[in-house]
Amino acid sequence: MSNIDINAVRTYFLDLQDRICNELEAVDAKAKFIEDKWQRDGTNGGGGRTRVLTDGAIFEQGGVNFSHVTGDSLPASATASRPELTGRSFEALGVSLVIHPHNPHIPTSHANVRFFIAEKEGEDPIWWFGGGYDLTPYYGVEEDVIHWHRIAKKACDPFGENVYSHYKKWCDDYFFLKHRNEPRGVGGLFFDDLNEGGFDHCFELMKSVGDSYTQAYIPIVEKRKESHYGERERDFQLYRRGRYVEFNLVYDRGTLFGLQSGGRTESILMSLPPLVKWQYNWQPEAGSPEDQLYQTFLKPQDWLNLEN
Repeated sequence: MSNIDINAVRTYFLDLQDRICNELEAVDAKAKFIEDKWQRDGTNGGGGRTRVLTDGAIFEQGGVNFSHVTGDSLPASATASRPELTGRSFEALGVSLVIHPHNPHIPTSHANVRFFIAEKEGEDPIWWFGGGYDLTPYYGVEEDVIHWHRIAKKACDPFGENVYSHYKKWCDDYFFLKHRNEPRGVGGLFFDDLNEGGFDHCFELMKSVGDSYTQAYIPIVEKRKESHYGERERDFQLYRRGRYVEFNLVYDRGTLFGLQSGGRTESILMSLPPLVKWQYNWQPEAGSPEDQLYQTFLKPQDWLNLEN
């Protein structure tokens, strides 16, 4: 088994945060990320770099966070499905980001890559990688979704012919609002508890996913940033953002882990959109562009086969 190198993982995450922020700032060409370095107090140690961009030319709000935290025991969100972790100290580090554009024709996007290690004296450490990215359009465009999934597949292909299809389905299943019986968006990749094949292999897979995020997202931003929209499209965007809030506060493992482990609340909740609205029992008009989101794009499917 290859040696576990937490310093190499930390170095990669810090560099990834830098690269993503630089690329997003170049696309926006107006706003810059502000950086907030923080440290945890008490028995739970560690800290991070929170970077937030607001009121840009393209991005209404975006956050790209790095965190590296430690603790004496894992919270319930981490041990619920893995009771063998109970009583172990932990170290968790990663990069997490959410981008909310002004223009409703540009999708919201989310990405996360992370590493966990849980240790107990006299026993072997338990470690794993996790991560992925997903896309949440308001007005879906088939070619954009195909591009998103094509890049996701390309990132997975060096690691096995079934990796993309497995992680795609995992993403479809995970980013699903059970209480609404609908997906959050058009999916992408999601994986967790990755340790098969040794540390080096798993690290390379996670890096391939992390490195491919901007390749998947920025071309979509560039294509849609000049698309015209009005009050109707903006209202629909704000309404659909409500689904994003619901998922993050009810189901998201990263949000729950951060809050339950005593993480920094401002950094954890930077993923929420700056403006959102709820409307009671709202339904799209049949055949409308808004209805197309529900009828076509919020139905998991094999997007890459649409090219044939």
